[in-house]
Amino acid sequence: MDAAAGPPALDARTRENLESLHRLVGNTKMLAITCRVDGREGVVCAKYEAHNFTGSIKDRMALHILEQAYLEGRIAPGAVIAEATSGNTGISFAAIGRALEHEVRIFMPDWMSRERVLVIQGLGATVVPVSAEEGGFRGAIARAEAFAAGEARVFLPRQFESAANVEAHERTTGPELEAQCAALGLELDAFVAGVGTGGTVMGVGRALRRARPGLRVHPLEPANSPTLRTGCRRGAHRIQGISDEFVPPIVRLDELDAVVDVWDGDAILMTQRLGRELGLGLGISSGANLLGALLVARELGAGAVVGTVFPDCNKKYLSTDLVRPEPLRPEYLAPRVELLRCRVALPADLPRAGAGSPPRASGTLCG
Repeated sequence: MDAAAGPPALDARTRENLESLHRLVGNTKMLAITCRVDGREGVVCAKYEAHNFTGSIKDRMALHILEQAYLEGRIAPGAVIAEATSGNTGISFAAIGRALEHEVRIFMPDWMSRERVLVIQGLGATVVPVSAEEGGFRGAIARAEAFAAGEARVFLPRQFESAANVEAHERTTGPELEAQCAALGLELDAFVAGVGTGGTVMGVGRALRRARPGLRVHPLEPANSPTLRTGCRRGAHRIQGISDEFVPPIVRLDELDAVVDVWDGDAILMTQRLGRELGLGLGISSGANLLGALLVARELGAGAVVGTVFPDCNKKYLSTDLVRPEPLRPEYLAPRVELLRCRVALPADLPRAGAGSPPRASGTLCG
């Protein structure tokens, strides 16, 4: 490509496909859940990301990375997309990649849930399992890099180091959360999110701090397997999608507040309660994020409002401990949480209902 000429213009078919995908990704609803813990009330505002194209927050990042690659001339029609992932990102790249008419190859640790593998394969992508003996997550990344080095026309999204990953949430998730909180008359005091790639906590945090420079932004990880605190994964945990063996390059801990730790069993119990009491079928990381937000709210005091995300639904965890009885431990917070009320804020760009009708900005799910 002639550098002086710049990247090639998008062809009409690709442009139309990208525009259609944008209508299916982002602008999700927000849940404002009033909780009481040890007699003190607070509100957790969570983006309900199961309403994305493939049912997870990773659609935002996958679509933005691919669109930017097209605009910058780093991917061309017919290229193979190859990525290492623990699951949701693979599903997103499989679906969006196939919609953009690409072959997709996903390198994934072989201990992820069976449902993840079947969904990716059902979307027409190839799954390459990588065992712990073959290097686990780091091995999956190495295998993807080696595949790209040995094949022509391969595009590597490199989600863990892509600035577009952070940018996707800075441009969409963060501003949506802020606008939806305002629609319910709420103002955030902090934001908490589990760290897989780190794109969510970095991007949303930057967007929110533009409006409120003093807002606290906390990364979250499993207490069973602290990675952010130690620099590498130690111990096993059951919160799939976060704490993937290393600190991602896009995570800038010096820009964030203290790391929040949540036990995986506590996250499972909280996720189970969200299903049984609010009818919300969510993944385990959603329970972890709610607990993390409540821990920060407890520090901030009564009436605190803390933002987070519910990254995906429960359908990819039906073969995991999410659907089994989980023993209680004295240090768990979930048994002490009372779920009092849940209000729903619709996407900020939706119009209001007709004259004489209630505003479409919010509704009550329960309470």
